[in-house]
Amino acid sequence: MLTQWARRGAGPPGSSIETVQPLGVHHVGLAVADLDEAVESYTSLLGGVLEHRDVLPDQGVEAASILFGSSRIELLAPTGNDTPVGRFLAKRGPGMHHVAYEVEDVAAALADLAAAGTELIDTVPRRGLFGLQVAFIHPDAVHGVLTEVVAVARLT
Repeated sequence: MLTQWARRGAGPPGSSIETVQPLGVHHVGLAVADLDEAVESYTSLLGGVLEHRDVLPDQGVEAASILFGSSRIELLAPTGNDTPVGRFLAKRGPGMHHVAYEVEDVAAALADLAAAGTELIDTVPRRGLFGLQVAFIHPDAVHGVLTEVVAVARLT
């Protein structure tokens, strides 16, 4: 439950981010040096299906979403060395970059997280892969794991 992992010195139960309820893990983000090579590995070796691929200039990445049944990973390759993923690769090498949780409303999740004293990277939602609304929570708030909240557009 998000109210347990995102609380960071918040008040007693009932006083923090009770309205933020994750719907599940949306994806796990993996930093890679070569996106073409990584897509080939995850599709041919492991049977994943390329769902979507796009460049996100404001985030400094080229990303690909790979489906494994109903599960998804997101492969992230930097567009330059001085980007968040470029610096991540230089410091840590390829591997797990973040975990993304689906929520109903990213802006509401951010407001509740901020009210609970959670350290945020993004204070407003931004465009992610597929044009989804996303925002990042600082790793210090979540036991060293970069965490993303994602809202999927609902068809009416």
